[in-house]
Amino acid sequence: MFEKEYDVIVVGGGHAGAEATAAAANMGSKTLLVTMNLQTIGQMSCNPAMGGIAKGQIVREIDALGGYSGIITDKSAIQFKMLNKSKGPAMWSPRAQNDRMRFAEEWRLALEGTPNADFYQEMVSGLLVEGDKVVGVRTSLGIDIKSKAVVLTNGTFLNGLIHIGEKQFGGGRAGEKAATGITEQLADFGFDSGRMKTGTPPRVDGRSLDYSKMILQPGDEKPEKFSYLQTAVLKEQRDCHMTHTSALVHDLLREGFDRSPMFNGRIKSIGPRYCPSIEDKINRFADKDSHQIFVEPEGWHTVEVYVNGFSTSLPEDVQYKALKSVKGFENVKFFRPGYAIEYDYFPPTQLKHTLETKLVNNLYFAGQINGTTGYEEAASQGLMAGMNAHLKINEKEPFILKRDEAYIGVLVDDLITKGTEEPYRMFTSRAEYRTLLRQDNADLRLTPKSFEVGLANKERMERMKKKQKEADSFVSFFRKTSFSPEEINPILESVSSSKVRQSDKLFKVFSRPKVTMDHMLQLDSVSSFVEENKFNSEVLEQAEIQVKYSGYIEKEKNNADKLHRLENVKIPEGFDYSKLKSLSYEAREKLEAIRPVTISQASRISGVSPSDVSVLLVFLGR
Repeated sequence: MFEKEYDVIVVGGGHAGAEATAAAANMGSKTLLVTMNLQTIGQMSCNPAMGGIAKGQIVREIDALGGYSGIITDKSAIQFKMLNKSKGPAMWSPRAQNDRMRFAEEWRLALEGTPNADFYQEMVSGLLVEGDKVVGVRTSLGIDIKSKAVVLTNGTFLNGLIHIGEKQFGGGRAGEKAATGITEQLADFGFDSGRMKTGTPPRVDGRSLDYSKMILQPGDEKPEKFSYLQTAVLKEQRDCHMTHTSALVHDLLREGFDRSPMFNGRIKSIGPRYCPSIEDKINRFADKDSHQIFVEPEGWHTVEVYVNGFSTSLPEDVQYKALKSVKGFENVKFFRPGYAIEYDYFPPTQLKHTLETKLVNNLYFAGQINGTTGYEEAASQGLMAGMNAHLKINEKEPFILKRDEAYIGVLVDDLITKGTEEPYRMFTSRAEYRTLLRQDNADLRLTPKSFEVGLANKERMERMKKKQKEADSFVSFFRKTSFSPEEINPILESVSSSKVRQSDKLFKVFSRPKVTMDHMLQLDSVSSFVEENKFNSEVLEQAEIQVKYSGYIEKEKNNADKLHRLENVKIPEGFDYSKLKSLSYEAREKLEAIRPVTISQASRISGVSPSDVSVLLVFLGR
């Protein structure tokens, strides 16, 4: 069946595996995707959404590099929101609700339409290794498939164990069996492994809910999109809703704590800190009588609903009884209960920055096998692993993104240098250079780099060049064009900004906090320039950010330089971190436990963000 040798074999068809397959194949490698179920390629195992805080930036970066996640998200979106719009542009984060079935279908079709990509449905039970180099995989049927490189993207399937109350059974996802054999073989090679946990909430019948008792959560009036290519913008959207738990709901959930695998010792592994189960929230935040529940439709036409915020592994009868007491859920019907899943992972300090393992050459890990959580984090690793596998076997320089170049660079560097003992997810606070790493400029930052190594295509490059040229031209226009007090003062009055007495350059007045592009477009000189050059909304946004935040960007670069110079500042022995209220709770917890000697050591601790390091530096007078 497999007489020829593949260039790259990708094991697993989740978000990491799909992006790895697309990247390697599009760069020219003959690639085989081996997965246990071809019907679940690109499956959204948990919530039906892409993006969010920092995660949206990652999806934009994947798209800028030539990956598929942004395109697939746009094609299957049912709602779009730009989060944090009231804050500065470094915090703006795109998020889309998706049609779960269409998302997976679009991924399948996109991969089937990718030249050089082949598919095979079976479980990979082991690796073929000669000396210190991987040369292929072995399937559960005993079939050997040869390749020059292998990318493992096993998700939650490695010795996966599902928990619902006191019941437990093997599985990598609801209704799907676990994968066995790989962990044991890697352990024999000398790899360290561990166990992690994640969870998912119940899925319910939307027809049984009373939305009139909930708070409406519509999409943006003017929705945007993820891809920098010409994907369609949503013309209609589906609403989400929000409700809350109550003291009664918490009491009902507590009745099942003695049967909870989290509290009775059955689950020993650590779950995601920033996406805790409902029982964990009640236990950790006992002073709170209420927690938010987001009610998210699973698609355009299905009645299935995802109960975001109610992730749980409690017994199904406890889940049902408690959820019925949530406002709007009084007559709820379950499609399936929530569950927790434990799975094997390999501490990512065993990898190089290319995501190639240090112990076995040409073997790459991507996604939850590296201890991360989230579709976006997994997809970005898959993309990087697929790119680097292709480059390695073709004896080309590796593709590595630095911390000041991309959130993906921050993610990989964090994993490789700090490791993680709990499921890692990305936050804007993890990046020292977040004003530089905005969602709006991912194409300007990354498309040229990807084009140079052969992934981003000519169309992407041309669109990026056009956008950059037009934005630069517009910024230059603001720098050299003057205004008169007569035309600008009415605008300044309308936003309660002080008037001017003499003419000056538009750049200066545009830099004022309350003055926006809409205000500038009221000036004949500006509107005429825009119409003459036919600038689109992307160019207008880019120019506005470059004008209004040029000072912040320069300041951030200076702060970064200072941070580098102060890496070896010593922390006093017995330092009391509890008095620094600006530190995150996680940072205080980790710093108290590890007691780092220097700022440099503190900065490498997983969970201590760059902003936490800055707090320490300020307190130490540096």
